[in-house]
Amino acid sequence: LELVQSPDNNPSFWKGLRFFRVVDGFMCQFGIPGKPALAAAWRDQTLKDDPVIESNQRGYLSFATSGKDSRTTQMFINFGDNANLDGMGFSPFAKVLGTGMEEVVDKIYSGYGDGAPAGKGPEQGRIQEEGNKYLKRHFPNLSYVTAVRVVSSSGSSADGGG
Repeated sequence: LELVQSPDNNPSFWKGLRFFRVVDGFMCQFGIPGKPALAAAWRDQTLKDDPVIESNQRGYLSFATSGKDSRTTQMFINFGDNANLDGMGFSPFAKVLGTGMEEVVDKIYSGYGDGAPAGKGPEQGRIQEEGNKYLKRHFPNLSYVTAVRVVSSSGSSADGGG
């Protein structure tokens, strides 16, 4: 929750956060802040791996990883059945609810595909260094986060909304 609820209620981590790697039928990845200073502050704050309890099925969110206990703020939403990721230690921690996949996630722009050099998408190192200036200039069609709110398990919003 620290990323969502900072002490000063500053949503700057999530504001304008781009879905920078979107591979049709596989997943969409996001989680590098648009401000380089903020990205640098979070870059080395790693999380220990969780056991894989759920499978990487459509709508489940998992942290991206570059090896054991290396998870940071980057995560992805599975577009389909990616159970092959389970054995690699990608542990789902959340799920897109209701019609969220059809109404929101499936509409995330995928025209750039995978990141460079495998695809036409952005380079993660440049996102870290240059932030949204780089993404807006070279990848203007990327979908991005416009709002975030904490919802309790009962479905009520922490800000009083529904």
